Amino acid sequence: MIVEAFKVRISRLGLPFILLALITICLLMLTFPQSSWDAAVRGLSIWWDVLFPSLFPFFVISEVLLGFGIVHFLGKLLDPFMRPAFRIPGSGGFVAAMGFAAGYPVSARLTVKLREQKLISRVEGERLVSFTTSSDPIFLIGAVSVGFFHNPRIAGVLALAHYGGSVVIGLFMRFYKRRDQEQPASGTSGTTGTGPASMNSSTPAEIRRVPRLKAALLAMHEARIADGRELGQLLSQAILTSLRLMTVVGGLVVFFSVFLEILSASGAMAVLYEGLQRLLPLLGLPSSLAEPFMSGIFEVTLGAKNAAAAPDGVPLAYKAAAAAFILSWGGLSVHAQVASILNATDLRYTPFLVARSIHAVLSALLLLLLWPFFGPDSSRADTAFAGWGGRNASYAWQASAGNLGYGIKLIAVMLILSILVILIQKFRTRRLARRPKR
Repeated sequence: MIVEAFKVRISRLGLPFILLALITICLLMLTFPQSSWDAAVRGLSIWWDVLFPSLFPFFVISEVLLGFGIVHFLGKLLDPFMRPAFRIPGSGGFVAAMGFAAGYPVSARLTVKLREQKLISRVEGERLVSFTTSSDPIFLIGAVSVGFFHNPRIAGVLALAHYGGSVVIGLFMRFYKRRDQEQPASGTSGTTGTGPASMNSSTPAEIRRVPRLKAALLAMHEARIADGRELGQLLSQAILTSLRLMTVVGGLVVFFSVFLEILSASGAMAVLYEGLQRLLPLLGLPSSLAEPFMSGIFEVTLGAKNAAAAPDGVPLAYKAAAAAFILSWGGLSVHAQVASILNATDLRYTPFLVARSIHAVLSALLLLLLWPFFGPDSSRADTAFAGWGGRNASYAWQASAGNLGYGIKLIAVMLILSILVILIQKFRTRRLARRPKR
């Protein structure tokens, strides 16, 4: 009761601030009309040239896979790995693979879909979206490493820091709200039974008698029957839903592009840069990285580009660490996208915000620790990306197919890990059964 009253009071106090901020933005747009127009066109170009081709196919494919029960099928198979490692159902493995492959905010959208179908609980959804929101490999390699830094040899260490930090956050998040864990609803894929609903009422002995592959096939069949839509209807609804979501994403990208531009034109960003320049030396970082960090807080692409364009006096390791921080934080534009998606369910934004903050710092520290071993000057530097081209190769429509390939590979790796976990469990069970009883 007290908490709800406090929330109401905070919302009432925040309303005048929001109105004042919106009026200020409108006045700045009228003061700098040309800058606002150029920024809006630039944001629209980023949405159409980069985000639409890389995200829209994933949204449509994911909707179709959910309708056909493929996600339920994979959830049964991935459950032996995902539950012990991250304390989430196996269906979260599909979200993790697609999130790492397609980038933000795909994982938020898929987590919301799982929550709407009651495949995960509220706590599990908050855990899932907190560590699966990341940059896609095409952007990290093609845009940041090759396009901005002009150095494909840093792609390996940057990927290790970024995705390794995501895994570490996932391991940390398994302890989030561990005691007040909410039980998943009847549609969860967390059990290893024959279907979404029927196996929840099964006894442990009955569940163990059902082969996992058969349980996965039955779960897919039951999910398909429960959905009931024909392919044409399913595909058309998937396209319409994905287009609505892409419109929201595009609007937020344009808004933050204009917002950041008018802040720069009005001189407000210069004040923020100066304040951060005084803080960074206290943390042992070059003050010239203030502009990349501050711009990266608002928008990830501009921040990563500014990190690569930092003065030559800044060591390359610190520039790459700043890029890792920015990629893991995601920018307020991505945060607004995720918050708008989560708003459709009871999933809270605060755990995501805390996880992004920790992931940003952790990725930067990991990159500095890994730099002597995997940096471009080390003998272990990854040269696999030396042949990557520039922006055209990275952001063509074919990039979506490349990201999809990464997602399939990740799912295959997680399936192998699940098989290994099952084999280890069977080996331990047989070993315990052979022990003589006292």
